[in-house]
Amino acid sequence: MKELLFLEPVFKETIWGGNRLKTDFAYEIPSDHTGECWAISAHKSGDCVISRGTYKGKHLSELWKEHRELFGNLPGDQFPLLVKIIDAKADLSIQVHPDDAYAGEHENGSLGKTECWYILDCDPGAQIVVGHHAKNHEEVEQMIRQARWDEFIRVIPIKKGDFFQITPGTIHAIKTGTLILETQQSSDITYRVYDYDRLQDGKPRQLHVQQSIDVIQAPFVPQSTEEESFRVGDGEITKLVSCQYYSVYKIAVKGKMTLPNENPFVNVSVLEGAGEVDGVSIKKGDHFIIPAGYKDVTYEGEMMLISSSVLP
Repeated sequence: MKELLFLEPVFKETIWGGNRLKTDFAYEIPSDHTGECWAISAHKSGDCVISRGTYKGKHLSELWKEHRELFGNLPGDQFPLLVKIIDAKADLSIQVHPDDAYAGEHENGSLGKTECWYILDCDPGAQIVVGHHAKNHEEVEQMIRQARWDEFIRVIPIKKGDFFQITPGTIHAIKTGTLILETQQSSDITYRVYDYDRLQDGKPRQLHVQQSIDVIQAPFVPQSTEEESFRVGDGEITKLVSCQYYSVYKIAVKGKMTLPNENPFVNVSVLEGAGEVDGVSIKKGDHFIIPAGYKDVTYEGEMMLISSSVLP
Protein backbone atom coordinates (compact mmCIF):
# COMPACT_ATOMS: atom_id res chain seq x y z
CA MET A 1 0.00 0.00 0.00
CA LYS A 2 1.49 3.33 -1.06
CA GLU A 3 -0.23 5.65 1.40
CA LEU A 4 1.22 8.12 3.86
CA LEU A 5 -0.20 8.20 7.39
CA PHE A 6 -1.16 11.78 8.33
CA LEU A 7 -1.88 12.48 11.99
CA GLU A 8 -3.95 14.87 14.08
CA PRO A 9 -1.82 16.37 16.86
CA VAL A 10 -2.73 16.17 20.55
CA PHE A 11 -2.25 19.37 22.58
CA LYS A 12 -1.23 19.73 26.22
CA GLU A 13 -1.89 22.75 28.43
CA THR A 14 0.95 23.54 30.84
CA ILE A 15 1.88 26.08 33.48
CA TRP A 16 4.75 27.29 31.26
CA GLY A 17 3.06 27.14 27.83
CA GLY A 18 2.07 29.97 25.50
CA ASN A 19 0.22 30.51 22.21
CA ARG A 20 2.95 30.07 19.57
CA LEU A 21 1.50 26.75 18.46
CA LYS A 22 -1.40 28.91 17.22
CA THR A 23 0.48 31.98 15.99
CA ASP A 24 3.37 30.09 14.36
CA PHE A 25 1.66 26.88 13.22
CA ALA A 26 -2.03 27.89 12.91
CA TYR A 27 -3.14 25.05 15.18
CA GLU A 28 -6.42 25.30 17.07
CA ILE A 29 -5.10 25.12 20.60
CA PRO A 30 -7.12 24.78 23.81
CA SER A 31 -5.77 27.95 25.47
CA ASP A 32 -2.96 30.50 25.55
CA HIS A 33 -1.15 28.20 27.99
CA THR A 34 -0.56 25.37 25.53
CA GLY A 35 2.94 24.03 25.93
CA GLU A 36 3.07 20.88 23.85
CA CYS A 37 1.91 19.53 20.52
CA TRP A 38 2.23 15.74 20.50
CA ALA A 39 2.58 15.54 16.75
CA ILE A 40 3.41 11.86 16.21
CA SER A 41 2.49 9.75 19.22
CA ALA A 42 0.97 6.41 20.12
CA HIS A 43 1.56 6.95 23.86
CA LYS A 44 -1.46 6.39 26.11
CA SER A 45 -1.14 9.97 27.40
CA GLY A 46 -1.60 11.40 23.89
CA ASP A 47 -2.52 8.92 21.17
CA CYS A 48 -2.73 10.60 17.74
CA VAL A 49 -5.54 9.78 15.31
CA ILE A 50 -5.00 9.18 11.60
CA SER A 51 -6.59 12.16 9.82
CA ARG A 52 -7.21 10.82 6.30
CA GLY A 53 -7.04 7.79 4.02
CA THR A 54 -7.66 4.09 4.60
CA TYR A 55 -7.09 4.25 8.35
CA LYS A 56 -8.83 7.58 9.03
CA GLY A 57 -10.15 7.72 12.60
CA LYS A 58 -7.88 5.00 13.96
CA HIS A 59 -5.37 5.74 16.70
CA LEU A 60 -1.71 5.22 15.94
CA SER A 61 -1.55 2.70 18.79
CA GLU A 62 -4.24 0.65 17.03
CA LEU A 63 -2.21 0.52 13.83
CA TRP A 64 0.84 -0.57 15.83
CA LYS A 65 -1.16 -3.44 17.34
CA GLU A 66 -3.27 -4.46 14.34
CA HIS A 67 -1.13 -3.56 11.30
CA ARG A 68 2.47 -4.09 12.36
CA GLU A 69 3.35 -4.61 8.70
CA LEU A 70 3.08 -0.81 8.31
CA PHE A 71 6.08 -0.54 10.60
CA GLY A 72 8.26 -3.26 9.13
CA ASN A 73 6.98 -5.83 11.66
CA LEU A 74 9.23 -4.31 14.30
CA PRO A 75 9.13 -6.05 17.70
CA GLY A 76 7.89 -4.36 20.87
CA ASP A 77 4.60 -3.72 22.57
CA GLN A 78 4.57 0.04 21.89
CA PHE A 79 5.36 2.40 19.03
CA PRO A 80 8.94 3.40 19.88
CA LEU A 81 9.10 7.16 19.15
CA LEU A 82 7.26 10.34 20.09
CA VAL A 83 7.61 13.68 18.27
CA LYS A 84 6.60 16.95 19.94
CA ILE A 85 6.67 20.68 19.34
CA ILE A 86 7.26 22.51 22.63
CA ASP A 87 6.45 26.19 23.24
CA ALA A 88 8.17 27.44 26.40
CA LYS A 89 6.70 30.84 27.22
CA ALA A 90 8.20 30.39 30.70
CA ASP A 91 10.92 28.15 32.12
CA LEU A 92 10.28 24.43 32.36
CA SER A 93 11.27 22.69 35.59
CA ILE A 94 14.84 21.52 36.16
CA GLN A 95 14.40 17.83 35.36
CA VAL A 96 15.96 14.53 34.41
CA HIS A 97 14.78 11.30 32.75
CA PRO A 98 15.59 7.70 33.66
CA ASP A 99 17.02 5.08 31.31
CA ASP A 100 15.18 1.94 30.23
CA ALA A 101 16.46 -0.15 33.13
CA TYR A 102 15.44 2.30 35.88
CA ALA A 103 12.08 3.14 34.28
CA GLY A 104 11.31 -0.52 33.66
CA GLU A 105 11.91 -1.34 37.33
CA HIS A 106 10.40 1.73 38.99
CA GLU A 107 7.77 2.99 36.50
CA ASN A 108 5.59 -0.01 35.70
CA GLY A 109 7.67 -1.23 32.80
CA SER A 110 7.82 2.13 31.01
CA LEU A 111 10.52 2.93 28.49
CA GLY A 112 13.24 5.33 29.59
CA LYS A 113 13.57 8.65 27.83
CA THR A 114 16.39 9.56 25.50
CA GLU A 115 15.46 12.73 23.61
CA CYS A 116 16.86 15.40 21.31
CA TRP A 117 16.00 19.03 20.63
CA TYR A 118 16.08 21.07 17.44
CA ILE A 119 15.72 24.80 18.22
CA LEU A 120 13.01 26.06 15.85
CA ASP A 121 13.11 29.60 17.21
CA CYS A 122 14.11 31.46 20.35
CA ASP A 123 14.19 34.96 21.79
CA PRO A 124 17.43 36.96 21.56
CA GLY A 125 19.69 35.92 24.41
CA ALA A 126 17.75 32.72 25.09
CA GLN A 127 19.34 29.96 27.14
CA ILE A 128 18.75 26.34 28.10
CA VAL A 129 19.92 24.08 30.90
CA VAL A 130 21.93 21.03 29.85
CA GLY A 131 24.06 19.33 32.47
CA HIS A 132 25.50 20.31 35.87
CA HIS A 133 28.75 21.33 37.54
CA ALA A 134 28.98 18.73 40.31
CA LYS A 135 32.22 16.76 40.29
CA ASN A 136 30.68 13.49 41.49
CA HIS A 137 27.42 11.89 42.59
CA GLU A 138 27.95 12.82 46.23
CA GLU A 139 28.25 16.47 45.27
CA VAL A 140 25.13 16.15 43.09
CA GLU A 141 23.14 15.14 46.16
CA GLN A 142 24.69 17.86 48.35
CA MET A 143 23.93 20.64 45.86
CA ILE A 144 20.34 19.45 45.38
CA ARG A 145 19.60 18.95 49.08
CA GLN A 146 21.11 22.39 49.86
CA ALA A 147 19.24 24.06 46.95
CA ARG A 148 22.46 25.44 45.44
CA TRP A 149 20.79 25.75 42.03
CA ASP A 150 22.85 28.57 40.53
CA GLU A 151 26.02 26.70 41.41
CA PHE A 152 24.66 23.33 40.29
CA ILE A 153 23.04 23.78 36.89
CA ARG A 154 24.86 24.37 33.61
CA VAL A 155 23.20 27.13 31.55
CA ILE A 156 24.21 27.66 27.91
CA PRO A 157 23.18 30.15 25.19
CA ILE A 158 21.17 28.97 22.19
CA LYS A 159 20.17 30.17 18.74
CA LYS A 160 17.77 29.03 16.03
CA GLY A 161 19.02 25.85 14.35
CA ASP A 162 20.96 24.52 17.33
CA PHE A 163 20.60 20.82 18.14
CA PHE A 164 21.09 18.91 21.39
CA GLN A 165 21.06 15.23 22.29
CA ILE A 166 19.76 14.69 25.85
CA THR A 167 20.61 11.25 27.25
CA PRO A 168 19.00 9.71 30.36
CA GLY A 169 20.57 11.01 33.55
CA THR A 170 21.20 14.48 32.05
CA ILE A 171 19.83 17.44 34.05
CA HIS A 172 18.05 19.74 31.59
CA ALA A 173 15.41 22.44 31.16
CA ILE A 174 13.98 24.37 28.24
CA LYS A 175 13.82 28.02 29.23
CA THR A 176 11.73 31.09 28.44
CA GLY A 177 11.18 32.10 24.82
CA THR A 178 12.14 28.82 23.15
CA LEU A 179 10.29 26.81 20.50
CA ILE A 180 11.67 23.34 19.83
CA LEU A 181 11.01 20.12 17.93
CA GLU A 182 11.67 17.20 20.25
CA THR A 183 12.23 13.63 19.11
CA GLN A 184 12.22 11.10 21.94
CA GLN A 185 11.54 7.58 23.06
CA SER A 186 7.83 7.01 23.62
CA SER A 187 7.90 7.75 27.34
CA ASP A 188 6.24 10.29 29.62
CA ILE A 189 8.49 9.77 32.64
CA THR A 190 9.95 13.04 33.93
CA TYR A 191 11.57 13.61 37.32
CA ARG A 192 11.36 17.22 38.50
CA VAL A 193 14.20 18.12 40.80
CA TYR A 194 13.37 21.85 41.08
CA ASP A 195 10.42 23.97 39.90
CA TYR A 196 11.29 27.51 41.14
CA ASP A 197 8.76 27.11 44.01
CA ARG A 198 5.93 27.73 41.54
CA LEU A 199 2.32 27.08 42.49
CA GLN A 200 -0.27 25.35 40.31
CA ASP A 201 -3.88 25.54 41.54
CA GLY A 202 -2.46 27.01 44.74
CA LYS A 203 -0.09 24.12 45.42
CA PRO A 204 3.56 23.39 44.57
CA ARG A 205 3.96 20.92 41.72
CA GLN A 206 5.17 17.45 42.65
CA LEU A 207 8.93 17.01 42.80
CA HIS A 208 10.87 13.76 42.42
CA VAL A 209 14.04 14.59 44.33
CA GLN A 210 15.13 11.09 45.33
CA GLN A 211 14.43 9.61 41.89
CA SER A 212 16.38 12.49 40.33
CA ILE A 213 19.36 11.89 42.60
CA ASP A 214 19.16 8.19 41.76
CA VAL A 215 19.45 8.70 38.00
CA ILE A 216 21.58 11.85 37.49
CA GLN A 217 24.88 10.98 35.86
CA ALA A 218 28.00 12.53 37.37
CA PRO A 219 30.23 14.05 36.32
CA PHE A 220 28.30 15.51 33.38
CA VAL A 221 29.77 14.70 29.97
CA PRO A 222 28.39 16.79 27.05
CA GLN A 223 27.03 14.76 24.14
CA SER A 224 28.78 15.53 20.87
CA THR A 225 26.62 15.54 17.75
CA GLU A 226 28.66 15.79 14.58
CA GLU A 227 26.26 17.06 11.94
CA GLU A 228 26.86 15.77 8.43
CA SER A 229 25.25 17.30 5.33
CA PHE A 230 24.93 16.12 1.74
CA ARG A 231 23.09 17.26 -1.40
CA VAL A 232 20.17 15.34 -2.85
CA GLY A 233 18.49 16.76 -5.96
CA ASP A 234 17.41 20.35 -5.28
CA GLY A 235 17.94 20.08 -1.57
CA GLU A 236 20.18 19.14 1.31
CA ILE A 237 19.97 16.53 4.05
CA THR A 238 21.72 16.97 7.39
CA LYS A 239 22.11 14.06 9.77
CA LEU A 240 21.60 15.53 13.24
CA VAL A 241 22.10 12.41 15.34
CA SER A 242 22.05 8.64 15.19
CA CYS A 243 21.83 6.56 18.37
CA GLN A 244 20.40 3.20 19.41
CA TYR A 245 16.87 4.65 19.67
CA TYR A 246 16.57 6.90 16.62
CA SER A 247 18.22 8.65 13.71
CA VAL A 248 17.14 12.25 13.08
CA TYR A 249 17.64 14.24 9.88
CA LYS A 250 16.91 17.80 8.77
CA ILE A 251 15.70 17.94 5.16
CA ALA A 252 15.90 21.25 3.27
CA VAL A 253 13.75 21.05 0.12
CA LYS A 254 14.46 23.72 -2.50
CA GLY A 255 12.82 22.49 -5.67
CA LYS A 256 12.54 18.73 -6.13
CA MET A 257 14.24 15.85 -4.36
CA THR A 258 13.62 12.10 -4.25
CA LEU A 259 14.67 10.02 -1.27
CA PRO A 260 14.78 6.23 -1.05
CA ASN A 261 13.05 4.62 1.92
CA GLU A 262 14.41 1.38 3.32
CA ASN A 263 13.39 2.06 6.93
CA PRO A 264 10.67 0.24 8.90
CA PHE A 265 8.93 3.63 9.04
CA VAL A 266 9.89 7.33 8.95
CA ASN A 267 8.28 10.16 10.95
CA VAL A 268 8.18 13.48 9.07
CA SER A 269 7.32 16.95 10.41
CA VAL A 270 6.94 19.99 8.13
CA LEU A 271 8.41 22.87 10.12
CA GLU A 272 8.82 25.61 7.52
CA GLY A 273 7.33 26.35 4.10
CA ALA A 274 4.97 24.35 1.91
CA GLY A 275 4.99 22.03 -1.07
CA GLU A 276 4.08 18.48 -2.01
CA VAL A 277 5.04 14.93 -1.13
CA ASP A 278 4.31 12.58 -4.02
CA GLY A 279 1.69 15.01 -5.32
CA VAL A 280 -0.03 15.50 -1.94
CA SER A 281 -0.02 19.09 -0.65
CA ILE A 282 1.78 19.62 2.65
CA LYS A 283 2.48 22.73 4.71
CA LYS A 284 4.10 23.91 7.92
CA GLY A 285 2.53 22.07 10.84
CA ASP A 286 1.76 18.83 9.00
CA HIS A 287 3.07 15.54 10.36
CA PHE A 288 3.01 12.13 8.71
CA ILE A 289 4.55 8.68 8.77
CA ILE A 290 6.06 6.99 5.72
CA PRO A 291 5.18 3.30 6.28
CA ALA A 292 7.27 0.24 5.50
CA GLY A 293 7.36 -0.71 1.83
CA TYR A 294 6.51 2.78 0.59
CA LYS A 295 9.85 3.01 -1.28
CA ASP A 296 10.91 6.29 -2.91
CA VAL A 297 9.48 9.60 -1.66
CA THR A 298 9.52 12.75 -3.81
CA TYR A 299 9.29 16.21 -2.25
CA GLU A 300 8.67 19.39 -4.22
CA GLY A 301 8.54 22.98 -3.00
CA GLU A 302 10.46 25.03 -0.49
CA MET A 303 10.31 23.43 2.96
CA MET A 304 12.27 22.43 6.02
CA LEU A 305 11.40 19.00 7.37
CA ILE A 306 12.71 16.93 10.24
CA SER A 307 12.49 13.16 9.96
CA SER A 308 13.15 10.37 12.44
CA SER A 309 13.41 6.63 12.13
CA VAL A 310 14.60 3.58 14.05
CA LEU A 311 17.07 0.94 13.01
CA PRO A 312 15.43 -2.17 11.51
